[in-house]
Amino acid sequence: MSPDRATLRHAATKVPQIILMFWVSKIVITAMGEATSDYMNQALGPAIAVPIMLIGLYIALRLQLKRDRYVAWNYWLVVVMVAVFGTSAADALHVGLGIPYVISTAFYAIVLAAVFTAWYRSEGTLSIHSIHTHRREKFYWATVLATFALGTAAGDLTATEWNLGFLPSGLLFIALILVPAIAWWRFGLNSIIAFWFAYIITRPLGASFADWLDNTRKLSGLALGTGPVALGLAVLVVVLVGYLATTRVDVQRESLVAPDEPPEPVPAGVALPESA
Repeated sequence: MSPDRATLRHAATKVPQIILMFWVSKIVITAMGEATSDYMNQALGPAIAVPIMLIGLYIALRLQLKRDRYVAWNYWLVVVMVAVFGTSAADALHVGLGIPYVISTAFYAIVLAAVFTAWYRSEGTLSIHSIHTHRREKFYWATVLATFALGTAAGDLTATEWNLGFLPSGLLFIALILVPAIAWWRFGLNSIIAFWFAYIITRPLGASFADWLDNTRKLSGLALGTGPVALGLAVLVVVLVGYLATTRVDVQRESLVAPDEPPEPVPAGVALPESA
């Protein structure tokens, strides 16, 4: 029996609709996060830079969690801070403790798998179209942080330990991100799996191109410097997020749901249709 309309409530999703601009913004922010983290660590030293990054992430998360719906500036500020802090978190295992990137990549893959498992056991879904409670949102951001750390380690693994260089690594990850897109589009891959697969790949993709732009030619880069690259990408991020905030093209519509039921997935435009 369907619930009486008087008991229904509006459920506003705390994350954006998955459209092309989502992926463009995510990749640019990952690149900016890589360059910004490197610049801060070089300019201030990790002992000062990392606590500043962590404080920034905490403040951004607090602002986001206070919202009752998706607001572009709040949401993407958290992604920016996760990108900056996630880079240092991944680098700490290698630079600080001397752990090979292949080990740190495997470690963060295990961490991500653990977060996914806990999220699914608690909520019964990993769908981003169901992020309408504080608990689910916390699982979501824990997953995002784990994907950033994993992606950073994986990008450094291919570029340095496997000696591919930054540009070839970037091209490799462009090819890899097409795999879930084509598998979902042509072969019916579960949309939730396709989304998170692609989401993980965006991190090493963006970071590889950032490293290619700012590293020295000796390290197969263009030697533009971390500061100029970070600043240039930051300006581009402001433009992209400003566009999303102004046009609201990525705002999901609210659903009427019973108090104890999750909202139904909302297919819209080019958004990924969610599977059960």
